[in-house]
Amino acid sequence: MGINIAFWILAVVGVIAALGVIFLRNVFHTALSLILCLLTVAGIYITLSADFLAAVQILVYVGGISILVILAIMLTREVHRGNLNNKLRIPAFIIVAVFLGLVLYAMLNTNWPVTTPPPMEPTTATLADKMLGNNGFILGIEIAAALLLAAVLGAIVLVREK
Repeated sequence: MGINIAFWILAVVGVIAALGVIFLRNVFHTALSLILCLLTVAGIYITLSADFLAAVQILVYVGGISILVILAIMLTREVHRGNLNNKLRIPAFIIVAVFLGLVLYAMLNTNWPVTTPPPMEPTTATLADKMLGNNGFILGIEIAAALLLAAVLGAIVLVREK
């Protein structure tokens, strides 16, 4: 019962944070709302007994991508102007409404059988051993870290004063 309440609280907070990403005018506040949305997704993973996905969500998205977004905002000169209005707001709203309708239709008309109970023991250690142990994917993780570092250095070089 407590997991269901936590799931719904996280889902509501996540949707509100996602709406904040869309509707807030200040770009920095939008980035903070994005971080909150990504954290709630990690919380939802935890309520679904997906420990490893929650850890990856926090490390990659909250830890890496969010820091890059905030760094890019800090290095931008005209942050105080915020999001500008454009002509594509109404077509974008129509496309999003149609997509939402399709997703809701698919969700409501799909049989969602639960085949097995959630694991009783944490899966993080097993999955981490498979990913980072012998014959794992450590090279891909190192390449991703190098790419993030290159993106940060490239952003600094692009916006520095001449």
